[in-house]
Amino acid sequence: MSLPYEILIGLRYLRARRKNHFISFISFSSMFCMALGVTALIVVLSVMNGFQKEVRDRILSAVSHAQIEGIGRQLPNWQEALAKAAEHPEVIAAAPYIEGQGMLMANQTARGVIARGVMPEMESAVTDFVGNMLFGSLDELRPGEFGVVIGVDLARSLWLHKGDKVTLMIPQGTITAIGMVPRLRTFTVTGIFNMGMSEYDSALALIHLEDASRLYQIEAGASGIRLKLENLFAAPRIASELRQGLAIDAYYTDWTANHANFFRAVQIEKTMMLIIVSLIVLVAAFSLVSTLVMTVTDKESDIAILRTLGARPQSVMTIFIVQGAIVGGIGLILGVAGGVSLTLNIDVVVPFIESLLGTKFLAKDVYLISDLPADLHWDEVFGISLFSFTLALLATIYPSWRAARLQPAEALRYE
Repeated sequence: MSLPYEILIGLRYLRARRKNHFISFISFSSMFCMALGVTALIVVLSVMNGFQKEVRDRILSAVSHAQIEGIGRQLPNWQEALAKAAEHPEVIAAAPYIEGQGMLMANQTARGVIARGVMPEMESAVTDFVGNMLFGSLDELRPGEFGVVIGVDLARSLWLHKGDKVTLMIPQGTITAIGMVPRLRTFTVTGIFNMGMSEYDSALALIHLEDASRLYQIEAGASGIRLKLENLFAAPRIASELRQGLAIDAYYTDWTANHANFFRAVQIEKTMMLIIVSLIVLVAAFSLVSTLVMTVTDKESDIAILRTLGARPQSVMTIFIVQGAIVGGIGLILGVAGGVSLTLNIDVVVPFIESLLGTKFLAKDVYLISDLPADLHWDEVFGISLFSFTLALLATIYPSWRAARLQPAEALRYE
């Protein structure tokens, strides 16, 4: 079956004929701009997704998806609460904890820390300290031996190594005959971890739950329960369900609330980058408008002849809509192919560019993440494709309408 003549003429106008080489060049330029814009949108959004996922994974490697914290830092009958929380079908693991402020002192240096009491055999199920240990292990935290596992940055600032002694001072004091005396305890460094997050590597110290209970005088034995969930994005809903199901007076929080400002800032940055890079596609659409306007001006006599042969205004509009849709469609296909290919191979492309330029884009001593991550979301690729093709179609409306209004007598007067 032969194609409608509107499509055949639209395809014909894409190719150079005699004096319209410049128009064809502008058409290919519009096609290139569309491809470049779509490629940039896909790559930028994928990189932003990669950064968000990388940082989220690093944060959640040290914190829980959800937690139940007792009022006054006391959670009575925490064993029963932990067992009930673990019965929830979407809870993978649960572990008790005690958390308080303190100051570590060693080698005439002091650093403020968050001391977290944990049970090593249960903590490994809700966090990933085990997989990020540089020296020692969590299993070396034994009750009554007062061992401590610290971050690599904290160990470096205090000049500590595995086996060294360090003093932990906490804000709660002990009343004596001479007044209030700060509560001190000497710990032995049994391990050093590297989570890749300065927030934890420089200010977090892990001790055994029983040692923390004794030091902070937590009579209940635990301040709360930390939970690991099957779907981390369902944390707010699950926390609400646990609040209703457990009926325990406590604070029910999740990771989205504890780090809301950070992820909100990342989302705003992602939105702004989307708007900025979309301007490239918008420029391509304006370029397509100018291309079609020049084509209409160049083809006035052809349009007039078609009208005298009986072509309707709608058919004339279709010719130029087809031409613009083909230019935008080819640019879109090239852009999607380039964007997806570049995103999937960004771990190879970026090091190659760095080697050519002799520089490192993300230095390890400056940035949290030294490698450029990428996380391709196909729903975003579809959204970008739909947005770009819609702009291409909108760009054809004015030139096509102008061509349809052309009067044959006026166009052929000087022919």
